[in-house]
Amino acid sequence: MGDQKIVGIDGAECVLSGAVIHTFASELQGTLLAREHPDYDSARRVWNGSVDKWPALIVRCSGTGDVVACVRLAREHDLLVSVRGGGHNIAGKSVCDGGLMIDLSPMNGIVVDPHRETARVQGGAKLGDMDRATQAFGLATTAGVVSTTGVAGLTLGGGMGRLGRKYGLACDNLISAEVVTADGRVLTANMEENADLFWALRGGGANVGIVTSFEFRLHPVGPIVYGGLAFYPIYQARDMLRRLTDFCRTAADEVRVEAGLLTSPEGDPLIAISTCYIGLLDQAERTLQPLRGLASAIRDQIGPKPYLEIQAAADDIFPTGLCFYWKSHFVKEFSEAAIDETLARFAKAPSPRSVVILEQWGGAVARVADDATAFGHRDVAYDFIPASIWTDPTDSERQIAWVREFWEATKPFGTGGVYVNNLGEEGDDRVLAAYGFNYRRLAAVKAQYDPGNFFRLNQNVRPSL
Repeated sequence: MGDQKIVGIDGAECVLSGAVIHTFASELQGTLLAREHPDYDSARRVWNGSVDKWPALIVRCSGTGDVVACVRLAREHDLLVSVRGGGHNIAGKSVCDGGLMIDLSPMNGIVVDPHRETARVQGGAKLGDMDRATQAFGLATTAGVVSTTGVAGLTLGGGMGRLGRKYGLACDNLISAEVVTADGRVLTANMEENADLFWALRGGGANVGIVTSFEFRLHPVGPIVYGGLAFYPIYQARDMLRRLTDFCRTAADEVRVEAGLLTSPEGDPLIAISTCYIGLLDQAERTLQPLRGLASAIRDQIGPKPYLEIQAAADDIFPTGLCFYWKSHFVKEFSEAAIDETLARFAKAPSPRSVVILEQWGGAVARVADDATAFGHRDVAYDFIPASIWTDPTDSERQIAWVREFWEATKPFGTGGVYVNNLGEEGDDRVLAAYGFNYRRLAAVKAQYDPGNFFRLNQNVRPSL
């Protein structure tokens, strides 16, 4: 491999000599890819097909040593760096134009200790990998709602999922983490060691280091739980959303509900209810009856199912390679006015794949102090997400405009806060909205571990020096 033009951390282009690259490659256990490598194009692709970026170099890391080598090379030559875990970020932050992409995806090992009810998960693993490994022992921890999402990105941003109302966020179940910092050190972060770093990792995104492995607390779940999807005609949506929010106010922690507006393959607008109940199976029907009795379903798939099946239920709606754009609000109360605005806006969706999601929060999430972790939005009832999904990249302007107009119209119903894992390229004010009163402390931890803002391709918190 000869000399390579590469973008520096300041945005200016520099040249890495072939000799430097050869020496660097010889230190790696993993694979170094440049544009001429046959695997380069697949390696640069991420979940969101709207993202089309071209790193100068990609390192497919095989272990923590490779990550350290990448950080040291980048620091020595002031290179722009992005870090890929699962590659599922809506804004495509895990891949950069012209810089060095540190790809953790080969690092997907998982070790479950069924006696301690813990799991050690490498930074490149996906939620489906973790769920399968833990369910082999009848255990699970909070994961997201799409099985191809990366464990790292989900956890570092907080991490809501179907178990969240019973067991808390993914970050609430994090026991310890191995972290490569901006100066190339490998640190352990937990409640006893580097506790300030551990606080920041639990919701602070990718701002303070590269997590190469996570240790999670597990809980007895499944393998059979009660849940699934039920679909109803759109004309019932107003009444269903009204009654759904009534149900959610008093729902047991074992219940997790989502409502979605979508279009059937036949072109019919629908409202769908997705639920997961992880309590005793013989109590499921009685517990969910107020929800299931809301209306007569066109198709009702709710019943006893493998937890793994329920965890993968949304995968077909959010497949890898389509174009995605969304914006979101945290909501404390989904009012009549919010329902009316939502239904009117959904009726104008420009793509038959587009969806609107109302995702239930609360329960155990709300019983953690706002300042206990970098994730602080503990009192919200719902996350509200209008999402456009389309296939033709040339149609992006129209699709994005619909979401932005939708978001602006429903902004008065939100808290002003936002889930950092749902942020796109939305600017500093929205990053501040994601962290609120925790922002100042997070910026101070950033200054301690990354004073030069080396890790900047993320929802960036600038170090407070």
